[in-house]
Amino acid sequence: MKITGAEIIIRTLQEQEVEHVFGYPGGAVLFIYDELFKQKKVKHILARHEQGAAHAADGYARSSGQVGVCLVTSGPGLTNAVTGLATAYMDSVPLVVIS
Repeated sequence: MKITGAEIIIRTLQEQEVEHVFGYPGGAVLFIYDELFKQKKVKHILARHEQGAAHAADGYARSSGQVGVCLVTSGPGLTNAVTGLATAYMDSVPLVVIS
């Protein structure tokens, strides 16, 4: 059985019991978004900007005690998420950014 990298990412999120992913779609991660919307276990929350997605995931992690997950496209999308990632890092908040 062959599976794609996008399927592996979604299955891994499910196995880790991730309930919410904050993100902003872009070209490099559209295959992941396709797989994300084929399932019901992990809910996607659309941000208006990559930086907002990272800060939302950070806030979610702080308030829920679960890992915050952010999904953004590569290049400028990831660059925009760095501030939220650095904020979480400096405060030892568990945050995963997938790009």
